[in-house]
Amino acid sequence: MKKVLEEAEKMGYTFMIRPECEFFLFHTDDEGQPTTNTHEKGSYFDVGPIDLAENVRRDIVLSLEDMGFEIEASYHEKSPAQHEVDFHETEGLKTADNIMTLRMAIKNIAKRHGLYATFMPKPKEGVNGSGLHINMCLLDENGNNVFGDRSDRLGMSRTAYQFIAGILSHMKEMMLLTNPLINSYKRLIPGYDAPNYIAWSEYSNRSALIRVPSNCGEQAGIELRCPDSAVNPYLVFAVCLAAGMDGIKNEMVPPASVSGNIYAMSEQERAERGIDRLPETMREAIDAFRGNAFILSVLGEHIYTKYLSAKEGEWNEFRAHVTDWEVKEYLNKY
Repeated sequence: MKKVLEEAEKMGYTFMIRPECEFFLFHTDDEGQPTTNTHEKGSYFDVGPIDLAENVRRDIVLSLEDMGFEIEASYHEKSPAQHEVDFHETEGLKTADNIMTLRMAIKNIAKRHGLYATFMPKPKEGVNGSGLHINMCLLDENGNNVFGDRSDRLGMSRTAYQFIAGILSHMKEMMLLTNPLINSYKRLIPGYDAPNYIAWSEYSNRSALIRVPSNCGEQAGIELRCPDSAVNPYLVFAVCLAAGMDGIKNEMVPPASVSGNIYAMSEQERAERGIDRLPETMREAIDAFRGNAFILSVLGEHIYTKYLSAKEGEWNEFRAHVTDWEVKEYLNKY
């Protein structure tokens, strides 16, 4: 990540990130081991008494503020027992450090309250999983946001559009980093507010991979919505910045913005619009990652080789495992 940040600095840019950190708070069993049980039924922005973990989240926020974090927001997320803590936009490397600190702090504070905090992307089926949406922009040497341009209909600069195009063009090979677990791909299915297709939108479109707030001007930024809560932030931020800079260097142009619900489109309609889908399994993500020159150039030979080997081992172990679903589905039939 330091290497990519140095390359951006030579181009006159500082990479700024505002992450949205989601997690679940579950009960532990009699031996203190984590479960996926919860007796709360809260949803988006619920408060006490429906939000039973309001005091836990307050403790988390106050503790993080004591540690120097600028907390922008904290609230109950859509799924029962799911929560989000957002901190203020900071420089790329500092943001990655903060995410690692935040995870440890949340886990320890949850334990003090007799709960278990998990950043597993999809710990329960039938509900939304936990993402790590990444809001990004670039500053110039004077601290001005180079993504903003008031003369543009969306308040976005040519540089911002090129950055978007770069990420879209490299998204498939980035997926093994932005969604690093077998479980990650259980989150990326239609109907659970997570993207499945490679597209961007100027609207509040939850089916789009990248969202851009309209008329953003000086506050211009882009939101990448596929990364999940289990990511290694150093690796993910490195490839996001490298992909965006590749778009700038090569003056890439993004496809047209998509305003409709991509989930509801037919395969033919998506094909006519040139909307490709994201990898649906770790196997597909591994195939896109393997042998990719862009990823190799960002990670370097050592990290690239070791990471690929670890993920191939994880996938092969999963393939050999007989799941409860298979037993339930097939045992009595065959």
